[in-house]
Amino acid sequence: MRRVEKPWGHEEIWAETSEYLGKILVIRAGRRLSLQHHVHKEETIRVLSGVLRLDLEDDDGVLQTRDLEPGASAHILPGRRHRFGAVQDCELVEVSTAFPNDVVRHVDDYGRQGTVDP
Repeated sequence: MRRVEKPWGHEEIWAETSEYLGKILVIRAGRRLSLQHHVHKEETIRVLSGVLRLDLEDDDGVLQTRDLEPGASAHILPGRRHRFGAVQDCELVEVSTAFPNDVVRHVDDYGRQGTVDP
């Protein structure tokens, strides 16, 4: 397992092959990841603990917000803008296709590179 520190918490990469990737994301309360999309990467998440605020683009291009509690899951298709945020400290599992650097950031609270003007 490999731990990667992030400004919002950390990731624990527990599976990494040429075809898929498995991670645990730990997000601290009040923190959030960038509003982003992926060109190729497809992912599914499941909340393990805490409360996750998910912003996810719908079929009409509108961001919909919902809070996910433990046991809830979501599927994120390539091209869909999305953002994960923690209402409470939360932990979620993410499985995805193996494109670890496929991130287009639209808005980022931490000024990270790769942020574009939507």
